[in-house]
Amino acid sequence: MQAFRAAIEAHDLDAVEALLAEDVVFTSPVVFKPYHGKAITAAILRAVADVFEDFRYERAIGEADGRDHALVFRTRVGDRELGGCDFLHLDEHGRIDELTVMVRPLSGAQALQAAMAAQFERIAQEARARSGD
Repeated sequence: MQAFRAAIEAHDLDAVEALLAEDVVFTSPVVFKPYHGKAITAAILRAVADVFEDFRYERAIGEADGRDHALVFRTRVGDRELGGCDFLHLDEHGRIDELTVMVRPLSGAQALQAAMAAQFERIAQEARARSGD
């Protein structure tokens, strides 16, 4: 999914949001239940962009015209190095309807969880504002 990768690498979060389906399901590497909807997913991705440092994609897996893609990345949260993968599924309109993120090692996932927990109220407020609730 070249458009998603380019938007993330350019830190263009409006473009990232435009690629999401309204009913997107986001599965976090550090929370058990998935999040449903474009507003909450966009808010989470904006917070992640603030938490991740030195983020870079290393490779893409999947056929250019396919509906399933994987983007392998490296990043840092504080002093913890992380490796991970964004798994994306596209709906029939080419919008991202599933986004699953996995990270490793455990110490990196724990640092990510702590950093995101500190952002949770801001994420919730932004999601409510974006969804009109």
